[in-house]
Amino acid sequence: MLDVFNGDAFKTVSLTTAINKLPYIPGRLGRMGIFKPKGITTTVAVVEERQGKLYLIPTAARGAMPNAASGKTRAARTFNVPHMPHNDAVMADDVQGVRAFGTEDATEAVTQLVNDKLETARQSHEVTHEYHRIGAIQGNILDADGATSIYNLFTEFGITEIEVEFDFSDATTDVKQLAQDVTRQVQEALGATPYGHIHAMCGNTWFDQFVAHSSVAGAYERYRENEFARKLQSGEGGFDFAGIIWENYRGSVGDVDFIDADTARFFPVGAPDLFQEIMSPANFIEAVNTVGKRLYVKQERMKFDVGVELHTQSNVLSMCTRPRCLVKGTRTMSSASGA
Repeated sequence: MLDVFNGDAFKTVSLTTAINKLPYIPGRLGRMGIFKPKGITTTVAVVEERQGKLYLIPTAARGAMPNAASGKTRAARTFNVPHMPHNDAVMADDVQGVRAFGTEDATEAVTQLVNDKLETARQSHEVTHEYHRIGAIQGNILDADGATSIYNLFTEFGITEIEVEFDFSDATTDVKQLAQDVTRQVQEALGATPYGHIHAMCGNTWFDQFVAHSSVAGAYERYRENEFARKLQSGEGGFDFAGIIWENYRGSVGDVDFIDADTARFFPVGAPDLFQEIMSPANFIEAVNTVGKRLYVKQERMKFDVGVELHTQSNVLSMCTRPRCLVKGTRTMSSASGA
């Protein structure tokens, strides 16, 4: 009798290689490519702050803690890389009938079933990574419930979050001046560090009121009438106004919105090493002290051979190395309607 799950295609290394080769379809921030992947060999990332800028420090053996740098303007902090496991299974009944008993041509059919399971798992991991990236540009990385904070970067580094309020209910509001205020805040935080542009990821209500404001509406209409914009159709990319790229971020899973409807999040794009995705090794024997990968897969027989359990996990910390440059945009609420 053929035992397909003991074949080379179902070894840990082969499965992990397969899932990492599957098409990478993250959310918008993943497609922007602003997060630099960095594999480490430990489960702890040590981040150094030097005069308002944070640096990743290479670590040695698992659990080893390098000495914090001395001096008033330098400090080191540790971050445990979040561990995100996911379990699925291929049951005996799932593969029943894919081959005649005693033949040895079932590997391809069973492999396809396993790949389907892995694709579902991969998509779940990727949307989780995107959610954590959104948390990183907001300075507060939240868990899957949308309420529990994994890391509040402002609290971790003793930084006060900068907020700029936009009053869209007043037609005389100088939106360009407010955008300039945001730009100055970001530039002050970056100092002499070069960057490409400032991007704004806007919640639904915030964006709708922004583009409807009298000082913005004309520019937005010209953008929408642009031939290239019409052909794009994806809605991604945003439009340039007052030196900032404004984009409506609509990502959500279930009732968890990635960006609050009443806010906008401003962050610089193109600053070296500003955003990092730190990947830690899996808690598998064969992965100990190896450089971390984005995703890992392992399979194990169930008792009495009723099926095979598939275990996937990612150990990824999305980090903004200079959270002082993250600016929150709020909007004035109408006292009459609250909208």
